[in-house]
Amino acid sequence: MKRALDFLATHKDVAFATCDGNLPKVRVFQIMKQDGIRLYFATSAQKAVYRELKQNPHVELLAYEGNISVRCTATAEFQVDDDMKRWIYEHNEVLPRLYSSYDQMEYFSLAIKDMDYYDLAPTPPIFKHFDLMTGETGDGFVGGRFMKQ
Repeated sequence: MKRALDFLATHKDVAFATCDGNLPKVRVFQIMKQDGIRLYFATSAQKAVYRELKQNPHVELLAYEGNISVRCTATAEFQVDDDMKRWIYEHNEVLPRLYSSYDQMEYFSLAIKDMDYYDLAPTPPIFKHFDLMTGETGDGFVGGRFMKQ
């Protein structure tokens, strides 16, 4: 699991999927801060992504580079303390150019529920599944076939 979390820590730009009614919506989003299995984000209340998250807080994200990808599922939580909001604003070079103050944005966090780590470089490829709610893990790719345990 450490390998997957370390990958997320070094790959801040992720594909971020929400739902707009019954339709999926995917966009590139930036992880603003990672604290263990909790990821923090910021957005504008005027953006569709904010409205979508308020209506349905379930999300999936994907970080990818080369042969490695990490996919996570989580539920957005909007209770972010003021110190964390300030830290995010002050430690991101883009946000101060777009917003004159940290309190002009909405902040949310995700506690990762499930995480899949894929590495297609070795033979056989590596697949690890982590259920962070139960602590269960599983492997894949047995005998040349993908097997999720």
